[in-house]
Amino acid sequence: MRIRKKTTPQTAAHPLEIPAPRHARRSPAAMCALAIAASVTACGVGSSAHGQLAQDKQILATCDASAPPASDIQLDGSGSSASKAITEERMAAVEEIVRTTAICSGRLRVLVFSSSSAAATTLFDETLALHGATDNAKLKRVPQLIEGIMTQIRASYGPAVSGLPGGGSDITGQYRLAQEWAEQVGGDYRLHLYLLTDGFETVGGLNLYKKVLTKQEASELVDQMAVPMLTGASVTVAGLGRVAGSPPPSRVAEGLVGFYDALCKKSGAATCLSVTDYAAAGR
Repeated sequence: MRIRKKTTPQTAAHPLEIPAPRHARRSPAAMCALAIAASVTACGVGSSAHGQLAQDKQILATCDASAPPASDIQLDGSGSSASKAITEERMAAVEEIVRTTAICSGRLRVLVFSSSSAAATTLFDETLALHGATDNAKLKRVPQLIEGIMTQIRASYGPAVSGLPGGGSDITGQYRLAQEWAEQVGGDYRLHLYLLTDGFETVGGLNLYKKVLTKQEASELVDQMAVPMLTGASVTVAGLGRVAGSPPPSRVAEGLVGFYDALCKKSGAATCLSVTDYAAAGR
């Protein structure tokens, strides 16, 4: 599997992070983002395209031409998170990931899964390329490209979910699918795995549904598992504990974060992010 290894240390995000004080100093990137938002608000709808172009230029500046992203978005299609609100949150995150992947000339796959790695349906799998003589010309094609991709994903999502077998959710099995896809894509791409799921694994003798795990218990559980190697990859698991109906206790969500952090660490990924918020996946 040809995935460039990054030296970025493994990191994990806690779902209950304390926001910075109001008087805290903002980073230059944050100030720039605020300035763009302010200009869009002040100038009205007519300047929204200009504001988006400025943000797209910021994304372009972060792209690594030597290791474009192979973005693998895997959507949990099991019934526990089947709600219109959750679907819209996921689609918003997907759209932002699509935007970054397109701007960085990456490869994109989007699939929906349920009870096993075999129970998965691919909604989209293509290399994204922007044509144009200049960066501005290329970036101006982004909105139309995203619109076409999202239209295809949204149209395919409902029928794909309906066609999946029931019987639970095999989330950890998707790591193997990601490994196989990364090997298939090859080249100098860097794998970015996005698992948009409530985190409640219920198959293969592992049942995390509403189970409170301490960090140590989560680590010990992962130690007993065979985990595919995703060396150098970036892994984001978002939506943990976010279910249709009444939410589980916060301690359950915290346990899920610990479990998926440990799982990511064992996979050899370069960066790990396990969070309750779907929006974090699209940032």
